[in-house]
Amino acid sequence: MASGSTDRVDCARLAEDAAVLERVYALSELPRLQDLLADARGSVRARFAFSKLEAGRAGAMVAVQAAPRLVCQRCLQGFELPVTSDSEIEFAMSEADTSVDSPREIYLMDEGSVSLRDLAEEELLLALPAIASCSTPEACGRAPSSEERQRPFSVLQDLLKKT
Repeated sequence: MASGSTDRVDCARLAEDAAVLERVYALSELPRLQDLLADARGSVRARFAFSKLEAGRAGAMVAVQAAPRLVCQRCLQGFELPVTSDSEIEFAMSEADTSVDSPREIYLMDEGSVSLRDLAEEELLLALPAIASCSTPEACGRAPSSEERQRPFSVLQDLLKKT
Protein backbone atom coordinates (compact mmCIF):
# COMPACT_ATOMS: atom_id res chain seq x y z
CA MET A 1 0.00 0.00 0.00
CA ALA A 2 1.43 3.35 -0.93
CA SER A 3 1.87 5.99 1.68
CA GLY A 4 -0.40 9.00 1.60
CA SER A 5 -3.48 10.39 3.26
CA THR A 6 -4.88 6.90 4.00
CA ASP A 7 -1.63 6.06 5.78
CA ARG A 8 -2.26 8.67 8.51
CA VAL A 9 -4.77 7.50 11.11
CA ASP A 10 -6.57 9.00 14.10
CA CYS A 11 -5.21 7.06 17.07
CA ALA A 12 -7.95 8.02 19.54
CA ARG A 13 -10.76 6.95 17.19
CA LEU A 14 -9.07 3.64 16.35
CA ALA A 15 -8.41 2.98 20.06
CA GLU A 16 -12.09 3.63 20.87
CA ASP A 17 -13.09 1.12 18.18
CA ALA A 18 -10.36 -1.37 19.22
CA ALA A 19 -9.47 -1.51 15.52
CA VAL A 20 -7.00 -3.96 14.05
CA LEU A 21 -5.32 -2.92 10.81
CA GLU A 22 -2.92 -4.87 8.62
CA ARG A 23 -0.67 -3.34 6.00
CA VAL A 24 2.11 -4.46 3.68
CA TYR A 25 4.80 -1.95 2.73
CA ALA A 26 7.57 -2.36 0.17
CA LEU A 27 11.00 -2.03 1.79
CA SER A 28 11.78 0.58 -0.86
CA GLU A 29 9.09 2.82 0.76
CA LEU A 30 10.97 2.97 4.07
CA PRO A 31 13.60 5.73 3.72
CA ARG A 32 15.40 5.27 7.06
CA LEU A 33 16.03 1.59 6.24
CA GLN A 34 17.71 2.13 2.86
CA ASP A 35 21.32 2.48 4.13
CA LEU A 36 21.12 -0.91 5.85
CA LEU A 37 19.81 -2.88 2.87
CA ALA A 38 21.82 -4.81 0.30
CA ASP A 39 18.83 -4.28 -2.01
CA ALA A 40 15.36 -2.85 -1.48
CA ARG A 41 13.39 -5.82 -2.77
CA GLY A 42 10.88 -7.36 -0.42
CA SER A 43 8.24 -6.10 1.94
CA VAL A 44 7.31 -5.78 5.57
CA ARG A 45 3.97 -7.07 6.85
CA ALA A 46 2.66 -4.96 9.73
CA ARG A 47 -0.25 -5.45 12.13
CA PHE A 48 -1.60 -2.67 14.34
CA ALA A 49 -4.00 -3.58 17.17
CA PHE A 50 -5.27 -0.33 18.72
CA SER A 51 -6.66 -0.20 22.25
CA LYS A 52 -7.73 2.19 24.98
CA LEU A 53 -5.23 2.27 27.84
CA GLU A 54 -5.57 3.44 31.43
CA ALA A 55 -6.29 7.15 31.89
CA GLY A 56 -7.98 7.23 28.49
CA ARG A 57 -4.80 7.12 26.45
CA ALA A 58 -4.62 5.47 23.06
CA GLY A 59 -2.21 2.60 22.51
CA ALA A 60 -1.41 -0.11 20.03
CA MET A 61 0.39 -3.40 19.67
CA VAL A 62 2.61 -3.06 16.59
CA ALA A 63 3.92 -6.28 15.04
CA VAL A 64 6.10 -6.66 11.95
CA GLN A 65 7.41 -9.54 9.85
CA ALA A 66 10.02 -9.14 7.14
CA ALA A 67 13.06 -10.76 5.58
CA PRO A 68 15.23 -7.84 4.45
CA ARG A 69 18.53 -8.40 2.64
CA LEU A 70 21.12 -6.67 4.80
CA VAL A 71 24.82 -6.03 4.20
CA CYS A 72 27.09 -8.25 6.30
CA GLN A 73 29.66 -6.07 8.06
CA ARG A 74 32.29 -8.85 7.90
CA CYS A 75 32.19 -9.77 4.22
CA LEU A 76 30.12 -6.86 2.82
CA GLN A 77 27.89 -9.33 0.98
CA GLY A 78 24.10 -9.33 1.13
CA PHE A 79 22.25 -11.89 3.25
CA GLU A 80 18.62 -12.39 4.19
CA LEU A 81 17.64 -11.93 7.83
CA PRO A 82 14.12 -13.07 8.80
CA VAL A 83 12.73 -10.66 11.41
CA THR A 84 9.63 -10.87 13.59
CA SER A 85 9.04 -8.26 16.27
CA ASP A 86 6.27 -6.64 18.27
CA SER A 87 6.03 -3.76 20.72
CA GLU A 88 3.35 -2.18 22.82
CA ILE A 89 3.06 1.52 22.00
CA GLU A 90 1.48 4.34 24.00
CA PHE A 91 0.62 7.48 22.05
CA ALA A 92 1.23 10.98 23.43
CA MET A 93 0.53 14.46 22.07
CA SER A 94 3.81 15.96 23.37
CA GLU A 95 6.89 15.20 25.47
CA ALA A 96 5.19 16.87 28.47
CA ASP A 97 2.26 14.48 28.07
CA THR A 98 4.41 11.36 28.50
CA SER A 99 4.54 9.21 31.59
CA VAL A 100 8.07 8.55 32.86
CA ASP A 101 7.18 5.18 34.40
CA SER A 102 5.15 3.82 31.47
CA PRO A 103 5.96 0.16 30.68
CA ARG A 104 5.29 0.87 26.99
CA GLU A 105 7.22 2.64 24.25
CA ILE A 106 6.04 6.25 23.87
CA TYR A 107 5.28 7.44 20.35
CA LEU A 108 4.53 11.12 19.73
CA MET A 109 1.53 11.88 17.54
CA ASP A 110 1.31 14.68 15.02
CA GLU A 111 -1.95 16.53 15.75
CA GLY A 112 -3.59 13.34 17.03
CA SER A 113 -2.59 11.12 14.15
CA VAL A 114 0.30 8.87 13.17
CA SER A 115 1.61 7.35 9.98
CA LEU A 116 1.20 3.58 9.98
CA ARG A 117 4.15 3.29 7.59
CA ASP A 118 6.36 5.24 10.03
CA LEU A 119 5.25 2.98 12.90
CA ALA A 120 6.07 -0.14 10.87
CA GLU A 121 9.45 1.29 9.83
CA GLU A 122 10.30 2.20 13.44
CA GLU A 123 9.42 -1.30 14.67
CA LEU A 124 11.49 -2.92 11.92
CA LEU A 125 14.49 -0.69 12.65
CA LEU A 126 14.30 -1.59 16.34
CA ALA A 127 14.23 -5.30 15.45
CA LEU A 128 17.36 -5.23 13.27
CA PRO A 129 20.80 -5.88 14.79
CA ALA A 130 23.10 -2.90 15.41
CA ILE A 131 25.81 -4.66 13.38
CA ALA A 132 24.50 -7.00 10.72
CA SER A 133 26.57 -10.13 10.06
CA CYS A 134 26.08 -13.50 8.46
CA SER A 135 24.98 -16.25 10.84
CA THR A 136 28.40 -17.89 11.23
CA PRO A 137 31.91 -16.94 10.08
CA GLU A 138 32.13 -20.19 8.09
CA ALA A 139 29.02 -19.24 6.12
CA CYS A 140 30.25 -15.71 5.57
CA GLY A 141 30.94 -14.84 1.93
CA ARG A 142 34.60 -13.93 2.42
CA ALA A 143 35.56 -15.58 5.68
CA PRO A 144 38.99 -17.12 5.16
CA SER A 145 39.26 -20.88 5.57
CA SER A 146 41.73 -22.25 8.08
CA GLU A 147 44.19 -22.97 5.22
CA GLU A 148 43.94 -19.38 3.92
CA ARG A 149 44.55 -17.68 7.24
CA GLN A 150 47.81 -15.84 7.29
CA ARG A 151 49.83 -15.44 10.39
CA PRO A 152 51.42 -11.99 10.20
CA PHE A 153 54.08 -12.75 12.82
CA SER A 154 55.07 -16.18 11.52
CA VAL A 155 58.24 -14.64 10.02
CA LEU A 156 59.23 -13.43 13.48
CA GLN A 157 58.76 -16.93 14.86
CA ASP A 158 61.15 -18.26 12.20
CA LEU A 159 63.70 -15.55 13.11
CA LEU A 160 63.50 -16.48 16.79
CA LYS A 161 64.20 -20.11 15.98
CA LYS A 162 67.36 -19.10 14.09
CA THR A 163 68.85 -17.19 17.03
